[in-house]
This record gives sequence, structure tokens and C-alpha cells, in this order.
Amino acid sequence: MYSAEKVWKTSQGAGVTVAVVDSGVDAAHPDLTGQVLPGKDFTGAGTPHRDTEGHGTAMASLIAGHGHGANNSAGVMGLAPKAKILPVRVDLAGSKFVTASLASGIRYAVDQGASVINLSLGDDNSYPGSKAAKAVAYAEAHDVVVVAATGNDAGTVSYPAALPGVVAVTAVDQGLKFWSSSNTGNVTVAAPGVEVAQADPTTKSGYAVADGTSGSSAYVSAIVALLRSKYPDLTAGQIINRLVKSASFLNNTGKKAPDKELGYGIARPGSALTMDIPKGPKEGPLAQASSSTSTQSGSASGNESPSQAAKKDKSSSSGILLIAGIAAAVIVLGIVFAVIRSRRNRGSGGPGSGPGGGMPAHGTGYPPQPPAGYQQYPNTPPNQGYATPPGQSPQYPNPYAQQPPHQGQ
Repeated sequence: MYSAEKVWKTSQGAGVTVAVVDSGVDAAHPDLTGQVLPGKDFTGAGTPHRDTEGHGTAMASLIAGHGHGANNSAGVMGLAPKAKILPVRVDLAGSKFVTASLASGIRYAVDQGASVINLSLGDDNSYPGSKAAKAVAYAEAHDVVVVAATGNDAGTVSYPAALPGVVAVTAVDQGLKFWSSSNTGNVTVAAPGVEVAQADPTTKSGYAVADGTSGSSAYVSAIVALLRSKYPDLTAGQIINRLVKSASFLNNTGKKAPDKELGYGIARPGSALTMDIPKGPKEGPLAQASSSTSTQSGSASGNESPSQAAKKDKSSSSGILLIAGIAAAVIVLGIVFAVIRSRRNRGSGGPGSGPGGGMPAHGTGYPPQPPAGYQQYPNTPPNQGYATPPGQSPQYPNPYAQQPPHQGQ
């Protein structure tokens, strides 16, 4: 079993820029101070550091959060804490103009030197031949790894995840089983996406918990950042090759790659960093991917923004819609994915969450529960609106620690 510390001895994502093309990133969040680059706003609102949805900040925290407080003992610790976040704020309403905003944002990220682009969103208008699809192809032609969430409505992999060459990510739950709300089809890998704790500037505490492929996509973007930092001479395709070759179905028996639910398996950061894997062709394993295996999503009903989460069953005709994704406490897959030492559960449970949302009672085992008597502290912010519990928050058990070793390891 890998620990976060062991993985971080190998790579922490230093020297890598990850573009978060989303609702903006709150650079003032205490878990992200110093990590967020200037970026650009394509919505006309003026600043990429403003995030009224909270979604972009959440994804950034899972990728490069560094915690806060004494010895960073509180908050969210991302998987690639030394990577830099390039915030690219795009429109998330629903029109072809919005798709043009997405396309411009992707091209901007490439031109600013991002080597990883995270797209935790869905856009029906990003089909092959669209401006957004051409922007993704532009990124791939410039040696950028593009990672995208597949969607949360149990349908077919949505665009832009369905585009050729994109790393399409589904979600697994706390038992490392496929999360049934994930969209399926031309999937690359899976990662944890159930009850994921993350930063959220729209809540009083500054944190939230929910389910979805957004968080899974962010984790895989973080893995790619770790790999790009350790293996700077590998092409984007060769980085994806390491990601794919080190993935495993683990306890999902009877699966054969590529599987429509888990793709080539569950992404494993520790194995991806350390396994003896030949470089392979520069183009990588996704170079021959064809859009013919995927059809355009007819509905984006599962791709809800946080504000739409309570309106289950409400669908949207087209446009960009956030695919919310979040986890809890310490997220691990072969290694620790993210260290959460302070969290607050959003009452709605977030998009795609189970009935009622919320945390299970003490003793249920997952997610790990604070000790009896532990208090959630109210938001009494002397610091930019975010609450910091007095003293050191407790460490939580690791819900993903116990898993069978990979064959040959």
C-alpha cells in the first residue's frame, strides 16, 4: 500500500501547469493561496479568480490544494500539491456562443503553457467538427493531455470527453465499484468520485461533499500532473500510455479492457509513477480513437451545476453544464488521492448524489467519521470568509486503503 508521503517523494507535480477550464477558481481560498496563476475570464465578468458556482475551485483543490493552518493540518490536500493552476473561466449557460467561449478557453490554456487541461464539464455542442472539438485537437497537437468527465446521467459518454484522444474518466465508489450514474462507452480510466470532499467558496465553511465524474476527472488530471513532472521527456501520448498501462480493475472481476464502464481500469498514481512501462509510440494509445464509437448526447440532464442539483429530472437542451464531483476524508487508490482534514457536507449532497445526501451515521465505515463529540465549527471568518477550526483537526481513516495488490507487484 502506498502512502501520500511515499508518492510525493517521487512527484508532487512541481513545474507543471494544469488548466482548470471551468467556473473560475477562487485564488483566495486558504487551501489554494499561491497555487493559482492569473488566468483569463472568457465570460465578460472580468476575473477568473471569481467563482460563483464553486465548481472550478473545487476541482482546483483536488488537483493542487495544499491545506492550511499549522503544518497544513486543515483543509484539502490535493494529489499534486506543487502543480500550478491556470484558471480559465468560461460561460456555463447553454448556447453555441458558450461553446465558442469553451473553445477560446482551451486554446488560451495551450498558449499559456498548460500541459494538462481539466474539463469537468459537458457540452452537447462540442461534437466532432465544432469549434470546441477543433480547440481540443489544437491542444493535442501541442502535446497537451486533455482530461474530461464522462457525465452523470448513466447515458453515453458526453462531449468533450467523447472526442478522440481525450482521457475520458468515469467514477468508482468507496468499494472501488463502478458508480452507476457515470456515463459509459468510450471510457479511458476511472477514479474515485463518490462522497468527495473539496473546497467550495459558496458554502459558509468553504467546503462541500458530493458525487460525480467531475472529481474523478480532477484526480486523473492530478495524476497526469505527477507524471508530467517526473517524466518531462515523455510526450502527452506516452504519459497517457503510463496512465492506461498502470490502471487495474482491482476487485471488479470479469472485466476486460477496454470496458465500457471502467475503460482500462481504475487509475493508480503510485503504480503509474513507478511501474516499469515502455515509453511506447509518441502518439499514445488513444491516437486511433474514433468518434464513431460514441454518439452525441441527446440530454445533459445528469450534467447539473451545483445550483441545479436540487432540481433532479430537469434536463437542458444544450450547452455547457457542470458535472459536479466530490469525495470525503482521505481519498486513495493505490496511494492517497487527497487528504481532507476539515470538511463540511453540503446539505444537497451535490449533483448526482444518493437520496438525501449527507453523511452516514457513526460506525457505518464510509466515509470515515470524526470521533464522537467532534464539532463542526461555525463560520466565524477573520480570514476571507473561510472558517478554520481551532486546534488541529483529526486525521481520518483511509477508505480506499485496503485493496488487492496489482498482479506482478
